[in-house]
Amino acid sequence: MQDFYKTEFEKFVGQIRAYNPALDVGFLERAYNFSYEAHVGQLRKSAEPYFQHCLEVAKILADLRLDQSTIAAGLLHDVVEDTEVPLQEIEQNFGPEVAGLVDGATRIRRLRAISTEEKQAENCRKMLLAVVKDIRVILIKLADRLHNMRTLKYLSPKKQREIAVETRDLYVPLAYRLGIGRIKWELEDLVFKFLHNDIYKELARRVAEKREQREEFIERVAAPIRQALLKNRLSAGIEGRPKSISSIYNKIVKRNIPFDAMYDLFAIRLIVQTVDECYRALEIVHRLFARREDKFRDNIKNPTENGYQTLHTVIVGPENKLVEIQIRTEEMHKTAEEGIAAHWKYKEGKIEDSELDKYLVDFRQWLRQLVEQPQEAVSASNGVLAHLKIKRFQDEIFIYTPKGDLLELPVDSTPVDFAFAIDGGLGLRCLSAKVNGQIVSLDHKLKSGDMVEIIASGNQRPNPDWLKFVRTAQAREAIERAIKEAMLAQSRKLGEEIINHEFKRHHLDKGSVDLETIAGLFSFPDAERLYNAIGAGQVSVHQVIRRIAPDGQTREKEDGEALKKFLRKARGSAKGRRVQSLDNAPIHFAKCCQPAPGDRIVGFVTKGQGVIVHRNDCKKLRGLVENPARQIEANWDGDDDARFLVRLRLLGHDRRNFLCDLGASIAQTGVSIVSMELRAEGSMLHGDMIIEVENLQHLTRLINKIDKINGVISVERLDETGAPVADLASEVSPVWNKAN
Repeated sequence: MQDFYKTEFEKFVGQIRAYNPALDVGFLERAYNFSYEAHVGQLRKSAEPYFQHCLEVAKILADLRLDQSTIAAGLLHDVVEDTEVPLQEIEQNFGPEVAGLVDGATRIRRLRAISTEEKQAENCRKMLLAVVKDIRVILIKLADRLHNMRTLKYLSPKKQREIAVETRDLYVPLAYRLGIGRIKWELEDLVFKFLHNDIYKELARRVAEKREQREEFIERVAAPIRQALLKNRLSAGIEGRPKSISSIYNKIVKRNIPFDAMYDLFAIRLIVQTVDECYRALEIVHRLFARREDKFRDNIKNPTENGYQTLHTVIVGPENKLVEIQIRTEEMHKTAEEGIAAHWKYKEGKIEDSELDKYLVDFRQWLRQLVEQPQEAVSASNGVLAHLKIKRFQDEIFIYTPKGDLLELPVDSTPVDFAFAIDGGLGLRCLSAKVNGQIVSLDHKLKSGDMVEIIASGNQRPNPDWLKFVRTAQAREAIERAIKEAMLAQSRKLGEEIINHEFKRHHLDKGSVDLETIAGLFSFPDAERLYNAIGAGQVSVHQVIRRIAPDGQTREKEDGEALKKFLRKARGSAKGRRVQSLDNAPIHFAKCCQPAPGDRIVGFVTKGQGVIVHRNDCKKLRGLVENPARQIEANWDGDDDARFLVRLRLLGHDRRNFLCDLGASIAQTGVSIVSMELRAEGSMLHGDMIIEVENLQHLTRLINKIDKINGVISVERLDETGAPVADLASEVSPVWNKAN
């Protein structure tokens, strides 16, 4: 680290210790060094090291007398966004509190320059508030924005204007609401400087020209007040109050007051000890000077919505010039300057959570009240916030598209909801998603500030499982509609396949049969509906055959033989393995029993899913066999190279080289290990493993091989629930299919 920044750290520590003697210097130093190292080599447009920005942000937070966690987060606020350091590393090094603050600041930083469209601007503000569970995040962003505005001159004019507009519309109102006068006034002046530079320069010149005259005039007013206060035994600090350039301009424009006639240029502030002294001082001032009755405001009895308290009066001073007098206590002055930060209490260097929680509740309540206020009733200083119509922000999240637009979704929405919100077609083709650049599952719960990119495929179709996690009605309705259409198509295809197969088996000429008439016998309007009913298992194909040939005048090719040649393998099944039965019918392996080659199997026609193949000892068969119209016999085709997953449980005596012997035995059988978990408990060894086998015979060879290993007590094949299969040789053992 450069010697300059070592010296800066010592000054920085001194600044914080002045109000927080319990500062953990080691903790702060780790954050300081971590940020410095993370940003090494990065420069700002000003050619300064990027770390300088982080340090300046932390200094602004220290000026607000904030706690060490907030200041550490200020040092680290850009690390996740601008370097390769993940948020998890921040949490590991500095704890969940600092990580949470950094995460909130990172999410807010993704705000693009506010769109000219009101809806987009509204969403930006709502998103900002939705991600903030801790108001300190907003304070970090205000400090970040203040330093960025101080260095805005190094950016292009176009970028200067974009950032100034965003600051005016978003950050100035927030600083006002949080009562942080010093930040609000400086931001307002900086915004004015970059949006109206010529006017700013002219007003600044005229204010500077009158500086000596103004100071002399203020002293002519302050002197008699000071003497009168001493005479009445009141101790008060008396100071001239500078007026911001932007507020001068606002009064010139909105109140049509000439620059030379503005009494605000001459302002005096009295700071006393108690509320009672405020009113006593006011009485003394009014005895000394004539006053403007219409300009008096008692904000002590009637504080503003951001907690501001001060007595305001306007008196007629020398040369009949108007002078504004403000009277407040030391505590009121601190609140006016520091806002929310002035309310936080320190106990052994920590902020009392109750104070933060209370202010957060008040802050959100204020936002709700804004909804009910007519726009014209909102004061000029925070009129922009009339657009913050947060009716239910606690139930919403705001998600970025890759282009930087914001979408509003319900809490716990997923990438599927996001995809349908963008475009219905995209939702139907949604295959996967990236959230903040990382691949996530489709049921991943999104958070405000996430940037989501949908990965789509023309071959993808909505999955019924999506209905378990989608949150929006739009997504749910589209998925249900697509699934229903797919089920009808599959049922129709399967029904026609079954009819064609039976016609061939019974030597019936389909062309000579009026299927429309046959459909009518079953109360269906056409053959299409008949196919659907057969494919959905609602009507047995045998009933149809009996209507066509009621006297049994058919000749079966192979009486009693199982349905042949399931040429289409189960969707997502193990490679190459096929089942004998229907041509081109959609087939799936049951997840409940996961049949593998060698298991005795039976097929069942389902509604919309084609044929589901079960082991013939599956526990679920009891309910299925009650509807024999849906049952189809099936056998395995054995001429393909298939691989299936099987789960085994091992019990044995723990000994040296056991794992080596186990691995060698498995390798000798040509079996691949997908996963293995072994654990020792005393002298015993327990474990589960998932292996890849070709068929039941392959599995049997493996189990026999493992059983011969010295120390093995038992090896069992498990079903989906983890229950052991009693008899492997029964050839009906449960199996795990890799793709399902």
